[in-house]
Amino acid sequence: MSIGDKLENMKDDLVGKAKEATGKVTDNERLEAEGRVEQSGADLRQAGEKVKDAFTN
Repeated sequence: MSIGDKLENMKDDLVGKAKEATGKVTDNERLEAEGRVEQSGADLRQAGEKVKDAFTN
């Protein structure tokens, strides 16, 4: 996993957490769900990168 990919995944995870927290505070279910989706996407990309790294090493 390259540093750029890792930073991108971390950024997406943090943005997702911020959206989810904002959605909870403002009682905005759409924003809360959007944040969870972004976090899940970042987690899946990170897992994919780890699998790819395992096969290349």
